Amino acid sequence: MRIITIASQKGGSGKTTLAGHLAVEADRSGSGPVAIIDTDPQGSLAAWWNTREAPTPLFAAVDVAQLGEQLASLQRQGIELVIIDTPPEMLSIIQTASAVADFVLIPARPSPHDLRAVGVVVEMAEKANKPFCFVVNGATPRSTIAKEAGEALAEHGKVAPVMIHHRVDFAASMTDGRTVAELTPESRSAQEIAQLCQYVLAQLRKYPNKQ
Repeated sequence: MRIITIASQKGGSGKTTLAGHLAVEADRSGSGPVAIIDTDPQGSLAAWWNTREAPTPLFAAVDVAQLGEQLASLQRQGIELVIIDTPPEMLSIIQTASAVADFVLIPARPSPHDLRAVGVVVEMAEKANKPFCFVVNGATPRSTIAKEAGEALAEHGKVAPVMIHHRVDFAASMTDGRTVAELTPESRSAQEIAQLCQYVLAQLRKYPNKQ
């Protein structure tokens, strides 16, 4: 079983949307069974899953204090991939979720506030000796600031070559438990998620399974 934690100190970076979309895409691409975990007390990912009609991915309700034991239980149940969504600002939860991960994905919107916020999670990942990469999320298509954000992030670590752009179909997908690939399968949004998922899974395969 492999574990991806999506983490950012800043709210509004798009962690929950990415978690749901990557989980569905990974399952669709044959990397399942996939389970998602929502460690954010606001429960946005859980609320999205509760409106979802499709039976996959699975949702695992966990107590963060017992995260290790509950992940072991998921592994015994045959889960192949776990994607953990984390809350903003709650550094103890982010640290716990990063410590159990095989790979940490750090989304950042192309804004100075987001770029300044990545340092805390990078420090956590490095301290725990976890591989990580950034993804520029919510970018305006063909904007200079998005390109500059990618360049700025590259000074601190690996940046996913796929940029996720701000489009209305992402917001629409999160209202009824579906993803852009299920709503608008031929859209650019769906293509970007598929490409990002392929990249993240390829990165994950580069590192040995420490479970």
